[in-house]
Order: sequence, then structure tokens, then C-alpha cells
Amino acid sequence: QVQLVESGGGLVQAGDSLRLSCAASGRTFNSYSMGWFRQAPGKDRESVAAITWSLGTTYYADSVKDRFTISRDNTKNTVYLQMNSLKPEDTAVYYCAAFSGVFSTEAVDSWGQGTQVTVSS
Repeated sequence: QVQLVESGGGLVQAGDSLRLSCAASGRTFNSYSMGWFRQAPGKDRESVAAITWSLGTTYYADSVKDRFTISRDNTKNTVYLQMNSLKPEDTAVYYCAAFSGVFSTEAVDSWGQGTQVTVSS
């Protein structure tokens, strides 16, 4: 199983940027695709962005397309989520995940501990 540690959350104002990082460790990490989910208070956990480990193919939720960018550094076993033009509705706990198959909570094999992102208006 892969272990995931996130960092980079915080409190920002609307329009600001943040970059989240997710460091992966474990012997099987290169067999997984990686993604970010988020969960706001009182809401279900939702998918945000994903990237395959081998080809680097990306996926974005419509709500973050053109504002967020997912990338990975295979030499550091780290996945990043660059978040630009942040909005108050982006406020949530962001979770890094290692998954197999279709990008969904059901496909996740490992979760990070979560990092809080708060965007003030």
C-alpha cells in the first residue's frame, strides 16, 4: 500500500493562489494513478483532479477546469495541485488519493490525511 502525506493548505483571499503537495511512499506507488478530492462541511467528498502515473493524462472537474492544474514529479514521488483564482466555494478539506481504475472514491486504495483550504471573500 502507498502512504500519502499532504501539505500546502491555508487561509487565502478570493483570487489568490495555493499549491498543494502530496508526497507518496511505498513500494507499489508507481502502479497507481493519483488524484485530489475535496470535502466541504455538510457535503459529500467530490473529485477535483487526477493524473495517471505513467502517461500523465489529466482529468479535471468542471468546477476547477482552467483554474487548477495537477502535475507530478516522478523523481520525488510527489503530486501537486496548483490552485489559481481561488473562490470561496473552493473552501474544503483537500485529500490526496492513490487509485486504480475510474477516478472515484470507490476506486481509492489510499488516502492522505487531508489539508484545509479556506478562501475568504
